[in-house]
Amino acid sequence: MIKRVAIYCGSKPGKNPAFATAAAALARQLANAGIAIVYGGSHSGLMGVVADAALAAGGEVIGVMPGNLQQREKTHQHLSDIFHVETMHERKAKMAELADAFIALPGGIGTLDELVEVWCWANIGDHQKPCICFDVDNFWQPFFDLLGHIEQQGFAHFGRPGSQPLQRFDQPAQLLAFLHQQP
Repeated sequence: MIKRVAIYCGSKPGKNPAFATAAAALARQLANAGIAIVYGGSHSGLMGVVADAALAAGGEVIGVMPGNLQQREKTHQHLSDIFHVETMHERKAKMAELADAFIALPGGIGTLDELVEVWCWANIGDHQKPCICFDVDNFWQPFFDLLGHIEQQGFAHFGRPGSQPLQRFDQPAQLLAFLHQQP
């Protein structure tokens, strides 16, 4: 049963207003379903949108903030809980430890890094937690195109037995239905 999800997303809002709208909608639905959110701890960008929407809906929001980002990303002051860690490596490990699933919303290089790393961990057997892209306005389509290219060139076989698929949803309700089906 999924009790907590790690959300990876931008510390900036992005150019498309649909990103913030979708991030808030997903956060509210997670909170309403009783699923806590673990995220990077920032009040900035989509990270702040997710935290604010979940908190306003009565949800639990746990931040994990590395020391070198506390000033730049402005730690959210109203979280249910906050873990202060030294490095990004510690942040990733703590978020992975706390979460039962991982969701990537639109974001930058850090979001991509976190998603790929946790999905890689799943594929080498370090965990069996779902990894999901919340694909707002086809934000993740170029990434899936690249994955197809990588597979076509013989460097990966994403559909092989035992591999952990990277899930993709563009509606919060679909994503929540998938989470509710997980053991």
